[in-house]
Amino acid sequence: MRPLFTAAAAPLPTAAVRPLLLALALLLLLPAGAAAQDDPVLPAGARAGGIDLGGQTVSQAAATLDAAFSATLAAPIEFRVAGHRRKLSPASIEFAFDPLRSARRAYNAAVATPPTPEEPIVDVPLHVTYDGDKLAAFTVALDKASDIRPRNARLKMTIRRMKVRRARMGWSIDEKALALSLDPLLADPWASRVVRVERVRVHPKRNVIDLRREHRAVLTIDRANFKLRYFKNLKRKRTYGIAVGAPGYETPTGRFSIHNKAVNPAWSAPDEPWAGAYRNEVVEGGSAENPLKARWMGIVGGVGIHGTAAEYSIGTAASHGCIRMRVADVIDLYDRVPVGTAVLIK
Repeated sequence: MRPLFTAAAAPLPTAAVRPLLLALALLLLLPAGAAAQDDPVLPAGARAGGIDLGGQTVSQAAATLDAAFSATLAAPIEFRVAGHRRKLSPASIEFAFDPLRSARRAYNAAVATPPTPEEPIVDVPLHVTYDGDKLAAFTVALDKASDIRPRNARLKMTIRRMKVRRARMGWSIDEKALALSLDPLLADPWASRVVRVERVRVHPKRNVIDLRREHRAVLTIDRANFKLRYFKNLKRKRTYGIAVGAPGYETPTGRFSIHNKAVNPAWSAPDEPWAGAYRNEVVEGGSAENPLKARWMGIVGGVGIHGTAAEYSIGTAASHGCIRMRVADVIDLYDRVPVGTAVLIK
């Protein structure tokens, strides 16, 4: 708990006057000279919280401040934000208003800087304390009760379309700034006890434009219908007929990406019986004996998209795992698809 020269919550009036009663009791026990020394008279023009205390002793000034402000400062503060209302009880943040210290502060200020004809008034803020951590906790709770969290744009890929959920703007209050702004209010008995809090816009981290930038091109492989669909900026632009893996050599399913590309690629025949005489051999690109015609777009392992001389196989499950395309189609697709393009196979 720390002293503040700004707003905070006040204790109950009975608690607020305890220091005053104690001070008065001590004054009654002191000799007249000591009492006068410990309870001096405030100079003309001395004020605290806007109340004129000139000509009063410190103890009288404390009683004046107590009567004027204790009840007001102890009253709840109502916060209004986005149609919601919530009250802050000063007692809940251990707010305390000390009239005696406030009176002494006014006396000391007036003595240190006596009023002049040009500056006839010396006005000091009231002496209050409150628990800053508890006030901060209140503003955090106020934010949670009234905020709308931003929603990022999200992309769900399907074989036939790109489903986009648009982003949503969020709204929130700046709870730290609010706590700081309450500091002067809590110590100001003239301030309104109704606080209207404005929310600020909170932008989502990812919008549709970001999704389009991340997925300028997307390919989907529809094995059941032998279709390859090309999406640009999340919109379908082309559909091509394809052949996919035959039984026992099924084209793998899942989410992949194009990791390499080549024009007239060489074919490294695998160590598999179906490779026949080319087993473990490399057939140069462009050769009539090379089954990878025109273009290659590698996806995963040895599986990729390529042109084929056996265009009659398009529309069937005929390959050893790769996606076959007509030569004209694979050439058309090649320049549209950069390395890193997402590929969904189902």
